[in-house]
Amino acid sequence: MVENSTLIDAPPHKQSLADVLVHARKNDMAVLHTSVPSFKSDVKVAEALKAENPNLKIGMIGAKVAVDADKSLRDAPVIDFVARNEFDFTIKEVADDHDWASIKGMSYRNAEGVIVHNEDRALLHDMDSLPWVTPIYKRDLTMENYFIGYLKHPYISVYSGRGCKSHCTFCLWPQTVGGHLYRTRSVENVVEEIAWAAKAFPQTKEFFFDDDTFTDDLPRAEAIAKGLGKLGVTWSCNAKANVPRKSLEVFKANGLRLLLVGYESGNQQILYNIKKGMRIEVAERFTKDCHELGIVIHGTFIMGLPGETEETIRETIDWARKINPHTIQVSLAAPYPGTFLYKQAIENGWLDAENAELVDDNGIQIAPLHYPHLSHQRIFENVETFYKAFYFRPKKIASIVGEMITSPDMMKRRLREGVEFRDFLKDRKVAAQSAPA
Repeated sequence: MVENSTLIDAPPHKQSLADVLVHARKNDMAVLHTSVPSFKSDVKVAEALKAENPNLKIGMIGAKVAVDADKSLRDAPVIDFVARNEFDFTIKEVADDHDWASIKGMSYRNAEGVIVHNEDRALLHDMDSLPWVTPIYKRDLTMENYFIGYLKHPYISVYSGRGCKSHCTFCLWPQTVGGHLYRTRSVENVVEEIAWAAKAFPQTKEFFFDDDTFTDDLPRAEAIAKGLGKLGVTWSCNAKANVPRKSLEVFKANGLRLLLVGYESGNQQILYNIKKGMRIEVAERFTKDCHELGIVIHGTFIMGLPGETEETIRETIDWARKINPHTIQVSLAAPYPGTFLYKQAIENGWLDAENAELVDDNGIQIAPLHYPHLSHQRIFENVETFYKAFYFRPKKIASIVGEMITSPDMMKRRLREGVEFRDFLKDRKVAAQSAPA
């Protein structure tokens, strides 16, 4: 949206701070995306940028500053402004040199150093008014530098809409930035961008729709699928575990390969506690349909949600083995500021101040929540237990080995995943030594 801008994504491109500082010398403004776990590190980057160019205006975006703009600015004097909530047009108006006092959705320091919070900016509803992101990928990024084990490599990730109508208590984006109304781009706009990207990136093996829940609007999702089917591309998306079989059949017939499904827990009461809006029996039926239709599932689960016990952890592990998604991701419950889960954790004493940043000093995710009957340490340990119980089964091992033997591409992906899993276990052992009891 800003002419003559540059998108920098340093870690996957193996760019050092010195590489990034070069840009501070030739630009007027830097906008950094931040989060609760990365905020301190991001402030250090901002300080280095400002030292390189004292006239550089530095802003921050992301859920962290959206929900706590005042404290973020007070804690980091190097930051000149933050853009709250949806930041697209806020940042454009700053870049276009509008009077800061007139820019909605912006918090900043005025000439006297006083923090000012302007009027909120309304959520964007005409999503087609946003430019496509894929030309920026082409201009500034190297797609081969991005790897996710469950997606084919190389892949391209895009959003076809923002917001999620679900009210999961732990989910960050709908509660802080995106809202609970699923605001979407038109079918034509989405299909046209994928058609452009397929030509611009002929090496693409898969397109992934990263909308919170792409399947929230089934008629639209089916229409997009049919458009993608005509293009002959392979695609995947986030989905809730309640998509009817008829829709799954339409998706599969038009190039769908994989669904990323947030199961979270195999215990119905925990699903009630987090307002997941999912019934275990419906999720089982959906998963069975996917298996029968040949749709791959990457299932995500969360340890340590309200109501978790040693028994519910075992129940979830057993259930995951039973429904048997192709691959899984197991995370620790993270009470991000701005979420209902954070409010619950503070009110009930489940979150200690020393764990509020959600990661340790080495950037490894910790188990921030604890309960009278379940410690930080046991929640942390059960993530590794979950992975081992799921993957170290004769049938699962045989399935993975079979994939590797029949597909050179799968061989590369699984070997890379194996190395990452080894490193994951190594990092967790280090983190466990300093974890709270």
